[in-house]
Amino acid sequence: MLTLTSWWLVTAPTDLRCGMDRLLVAVRTVLDREPIEGEAYVFCNRAGTRIKLLSCDRHGVWLAVRRLHQGRFVWPRAGATSWTLSAEQFAWLSMGVDWRRLSDAPISGCKQI
Repeated sequence: MLTLTSWWLVTAPTDLRCGMDRLLVAVRTVLDREPIEGEAYVFCNRAGTRIKLLSCDRHGVWLAVRRLHQGRFVWPRAGATSWTLSAEQFAWLSMGVDWRRLSDAPISGCKQI
C-alpha cells in the first residue's frame, strides 16, 4: 500500500517520456536528495497538461501519470528548485484546481525550497 506523507514539486519542466530510473536521478541531482519512503516527487511537462508522481517504498518504486484533457495544472514558476505540499494541496493540484488558493492566509504546509 502506498502511504505518502509529503509531496515535492520539481518546478522545472521535465521530459515525461523518461521513466522511473531517470526521474530518480533527477531527484538526486535537481533536489539533491535521496528518495525517502513516504515522500512523493511530482514532475510536470512543459505544456502543463501531464504530471508524473514518483515514490519509493521498501519493496520498490511507484510511478503514476495524470493527464488533463482540458486546461493545465497550476504549477509554480521555475524560480525555486522545488515546493513541498500538504495532502490537501496535492489533491487540488491533481484535479487541475488552483491549490494556491486554499485560503487567503499564507499557504500552510507549503514551502518554497
